Amino acid sequence: MMKGFLNRDRFLDILENVNIWDVIIIGGGATGLGIALDSSSRGYKTLLLEQSDFSKGTSSRSTKLIHGGIRYLAQGNIKLVYEALQERGFLLKNAPHLVKKQKFIIPVFNWKTGIMYWAGLKLYEWLSGSLSFGKSRFLSQKEIIRDFPEIQSKKLKGGILYYDGQFDDARLAINLAQTCVQKGGILLNYFKVKSLLKKVGNKVSGVIACDLETKKKYSIYSKIVINATGVFSDSISKMDESSCPIFIKPSQGTHIVLDKYFFRSSNAIVIPKTTDGRVLFCVPWYNHVLVGTTDTFLEKSVLEPKPLEEEIDFILQTFNKYFILHIKKSDILSAFSGLRPLFVSNNNYCSDPIQTKDISRSHKLIISSSGLISIIGGKWTTYRKMAEDTVNKAIEIGNLHNVPSVTKNLKIYGSYSSYDKKSQNLYWNKYGEDEYHIKKLIEKNPLLGVSLISKDALNASYYTEAEVIWMVRYEMARTIEDVLARRFRLLFLNAKKAIDIAPRVAALMAKELSRDDKWEKSQIDAFKKLAMQYYYPAVC
Repeated sequence: MMKGFLNRDRFLDILENVNIWDVIIIGGGATGLGIALDSSSRGYKTLLLEQSDFSKGTSSRSTKLIHGGIRYLAQGNIKLVYEALQERGFLLKNAPHLVKKQKFIIPVFNWKTGIMYWAGLKLYEWLSGSLSFGKSRFLSQKEIIRDFPEIQSKKLKGGILYYDGQFDDARLAINLAQTCVQKGGILLNYFKVKSLLKKVGNKVSGVIACDLETKKKYSIYSKIVINATGVFSDSISKMDESSCPIFIKPSQGTHIVLDKYFFRSSNAIVIPKTTDGRVLFCVPWYNHVLVGTTDTFLEKSVLEPKPLEEEIDFILQTFNKYFILHIKKSDILSAFSGLRPLFVSNNNYCSDPIQTKDISRSHKLIISSSGLISIIGGKWTTYRKMAEDTVNKAIEIGNLHNVPSVTKNLKIYGSYSSYDKKSQNLYWNKYGEDEYHIKKLIEKNPLLGVSLISKDALNASYYTEAEVIWMVRYEMARTIEDVLARRFRLLFLNAKKAIDIAPRVAALMAKELSRDDKWEKSQIDAFKKLAMQYYYPAVC
């Protein structure tokens, strides 16, 4: 078996035979996976525990952008933008099968504003230095209309083209897990931390965790425990100190997905100022268009957030203001929400209300008196730097042998692929080197190359049975949702099609996992219930 394949049974066997770990990470999103990779690549004995599937929460629900953040520049947060632009460059080098340069266009409706955008984007370009993705330039009205025939041309003066990055967030999460395993790390999904273990002096010495599939409990010892649970950081902090203050304000970001018909350009467009002062992106993604996002403060964090009706209305109204083809709720193929874990200091939390768009996106490290390390905030683009900072602190707190981080130049699993071929196939390229292995399965059994979706709907070589089998055997997919939401991405692209093929996916998985008919039926029922939250009727 190739090193880098994810195999839950093998990882459980290893867990049973390790007395003490150097580092335990709680949380399998971008932050936790990044920390696990940084830690394991330095040679530390590393274990990551995730209560659901990898990137189940916020980390699979982003705008799919690897970027410096042009609106943070407008807020004057130069340091955050500079850091993010550097990390953007490292990601393009280390994961070229997933991260690609993307052209973005900002339409200009008056020259005064246009000059301001131009100056800002030139600064954005300059901050990226040698890691620049390309030079920004003015476009004429004619050029904009040629590229975006659907745009409202009234009062349109022209636009500014600039470059940023795009990626598949959940697929990068899987690749980070695979890279971590290549470096000797162990990761377990569906493994919930129930409480913290402590030694004399009230110092954290490990966790008590439960395998949610077998209900077996484990006492797992470690020199350092890191809380990387994002919007759920408070729940782990309270296991440590029940009086621990709250540091999180969850902010919901909602996106809608439309058919390519409404937005045929291969370039993305940025609406730089909406009615509430935020930025709206329209981004081509897997032959669809992703439109978002919102920024809505919520009182409570949930694992499966739902789009709010007012968020959907806001996105539709803003889109329709700028485009001729007016979209309706019935045109939405999927709608999904994610929660941002925004760090708020004690002083701010109980003071006058503040806007979520004004809360810093910078990450914060919080060290409790027991030695528990919590990391809060940040974003996908800066996950590597967040991980490096966290492991540096873990070395200090846990008295670990000091080894420098190597992740700036560490190739991510999948990058050694045929991504640089002239005829790129974005669907298959996302698998990187595993494309070869999946197609070998089809070669041995051509029936596995049959598409789960009818041929008239999509190319027959996409969404194949072989991929489902691969995801179960080597990517630790344990539920229909794991396959359809985070590995295929179909739930995020077209909820109805995902519902349609759920029974066939369940049958394939049941055979691979040796599950019975009861499991199969319960999986189908649970997935259909979940998918209706993404489907148009759930948000109208």
